[in-house]
Amino acid sequence: MASIFSRIVAGEIPCYKVAETADCLAFMDVSPIAYGHVLVIPKKEVDYIFDLDDELYIELLLFAKKVAVALKKAVPCVKVGVAVVGIDVPHAHVHLAPINKGGDLSFEKERVQLTPEQFAELAGKIASFM
Repeated sequence: MASIFSRIVAGEIPCYKVAETADCLAFMDVSPIAYGHVLVIPKKEVDYIFDLDDELYIELLLFAKKVAVALKKAVPCVKVGVAVVGIDVPHAHVHLAPINKGGDLSFEKERVQLTPEQFAELAGKIASFM
């Protein structure tokens, strides 16, 4: 069965797209730990990030870097935090989230609530800096 991320790539499930290449996709996390939380994925479904072939692994991280630069311009913050957890969805993905202090990248804290309009506006704002 295809992961939820593969279903997003296939267009079966909508997303708030930030950026896309032939092999990678960045979109808003719909259960964000911070305002501006973005997920960056390879379009190819591979469960464990370290099982990606070297070329796709490098492409994914370079793409994530570009998205992080745009995210920092769109959402003022000290830095953009990066996390690779890989437990909840069996599809490699990188979390990018604006942070201002150490605890901001915690997945245990209460999630930020945004309206569909806010997600769309934020995705567009980040995309404008790509």
